[in-house]
Amino acid sequence: MAKVKKSPKSKKQSTVETPTLSLKEQLAQKRQAAKARKEFTSILTSTTGCGLFLGMIIFFVAGVKLAIPAALGIIIITLASKYPRPALFAFIIYVPFGGTIIYTLGNSPLMQLAKDAFYVPAAISIWQACKKQNQAFIVPKAIKTPLLILWICCLLTLVFINGGQQLSKHPSGEIPIGVGILGLKVFMGYIPLITCTYYLIRNKRDFLLLSRIQIVLILVCGVLGIIQYMLLIIGVCKGTVGVEGDALFKASIDSRCYFGGALLYSPEEGVIRLPGTFVAPWQWAWFLISSTFFTFATGFSDPAIIWRLISLGSLALVFVNAVVSGQRIALALVPICFVLLLLLTGQLGNLKRFIPLGGGLAIILVIAMAANPVIVQERMDSFTGRWNASPPQQFITDQFAENWKSVDTPIGSGLGRATNSARVLGSGKLVETYYPKVLYEVGIVGMLVFLAFVTSITMAGFKAYRSIKNRDLRTYAGSMWAFILFISYNTYYYPLDVDPVAVYYWLSAGIIFKLPELDKQENTDEVEVKPKNKKKRLA
Repeated sequence: MAKVKKSPKSKKQSTVETPTLSLKEQLAQKRQAAKARKEFTSILTSTTGCGLFLGMIIFFVAGVKLAIPAALGIIIITLASKYPRPALFAFIIYVPFGGTIIYTLGNSPLMQLAKDAFYVPAAISIWQACKKQNQAFIVPKAIKTPLLILWICCLLTLVFINGGQQLSKHPSGEIPIGVGILGLKVFMGYIPLITCTYYLIRNKRDFLLLSRIQIVLILVCGVLGIIQYMLLIIGVCKGTVGVEGDALFKASIDSRCYFGGALLYSPEEGVIRLPGTFVAPWQWAWFLISSTFFTFATGFSDPAIIWRLISLGSLALVFVNAVVSGQRIALALVPICFVLLLLLTGQLGNLKRFIPLGGGLAIILVIAMAANPVIVQERMDSFTGRWNASPPQQFITDQFAENWKSVDTPIGSGLGRATNSARVLGSGKLVETYYPKVLYEVGIVGMLVFLAFVTSITMAGFKAYRSIKNRDLRTYAGSMWAFILFISYNTYYYPLDVDPVAVYYWLSAGIIFKLPELDKQENTDEVEVKPKNKKKRLA
């Protein structure tokens, strides 16, 4: 009997062979795709018509500044409810450009909530899908109890403190219960993003798409930040002019330079605070700090060399922007976070990847510093001067002491009473550090419960990170866990209250909780494609 020649097998197979679809199955797929396109076209047409009709009415009543956001809001909310996954990607893309879009369209109050038009309907749609399919909405289980306790504490403060203020005498035009609701939205509103991200990532392909989108966003924003700086240097944008006294040292929307919002540029006074693409300069600083973690993660874990190189370029832009933007905290924390990541993820010993990336980054930084020695010296002098004038540890201690004395009850002085965005509905106190701000709003009880909640996230994230076997996924998870650890216990200023950290913290948690499942999928695929062992020899 003639032997059948076997086809040669590749040494390493990474995926299971896709079965060929029958003609009937292909036709069924085409019909389903055509039906989906028809449904999308119908929904888009009807919602666009409703949006334009509403926009025209508002235009004649309140003007174009409210008409455009209202019309766009109707369209976006409807589509986000129907298509939650694209809406979440749109939400993530919108976040770093929110400040630029808001001021480009006239700084309408409605535009401040524009990104939530993508997020809220998508989150509700995912919650409904989880309920229908009997899936857990709060993931992982380890954070469920602390989250429910935190929710109860916040409701107690909202009902008894904000509600009591609403029933008692209060200044005319103030809405204490509205302040509380808006404060609750800022405090806990993006926590469901953990679940949204968890279900957004279905497989490794989705994960790579999300991580690479984030890198592209950082790259584009970094380039725009450098362009903004160059426009000020060459005089296309005038910067801070025509003001005197303290105004020479305060960021102003009148000095806006094409991108972002409030800007400070007084070279004759030796001060510069750039907002990049964000509303305010310090938000740009925290974007640069958080971007260090995302660019590092992709730079050392992406399977494609081209994306590792793009991540290197993005990381270099983060470093350069940290220098030229004038943000002292970014100048201090970006390099510290980079070194911290090298140690925590073990990449310092991975010479094969560290030398090309680390060496390339070092060369770029040396060239940038050599080309701008005066700027580097100014930033260092500004940082040391600020540290000596107001040491951070002393500043934080004073904030704790002041708010411990001024808080009204053990459950706080009212949600939103120290939240900047809630001041449109009532008076509030300026608290410049995060945990003293939480102490003032929800009291010592609420602050301790919130601390327990973020600790549960940190511990669950660490367990997820340590359970991953795949080296690349483990590196990415390590970077995300380092970011969660850093933000969970950071109290300097209040990054968890505003963009982008108010989004990226919960996004990172959702990613790290999903990665162990992707790791299991990888291991399952390897087992399935592994060729069968030859028959064991008889003993």
